[in-house]
Amino acid sequence: MPSSVIRRFSYDEPHRRLRVTFTSGDVYDYAGVPPEVEAAFRAAFSKGRFFASDIRDRYPYRRVEVSVTESS
Repeated sequence: MPSSVIRRFSYDEPHRRLRVTFTSGDVYDYAGVPPEVEAAFRAAFSKGRFFASDIRDRYPYRRVEVSVTESS
């Protein structure tokens, strides 16, 4: 199901980094996210609800500055 909050996300398993792009255009990296949490996020019917309950406020994060070419 498309999310009204999350545009897309990607996962770097060796570094356990989850990159989330929100519909606002903001991009955040979440550190230390286990593969099983990413898999559950991918499978979740409501990405926004899963993110709010299982990722946000549970993992350290930083806002990412995205270049114009990367965000296109």
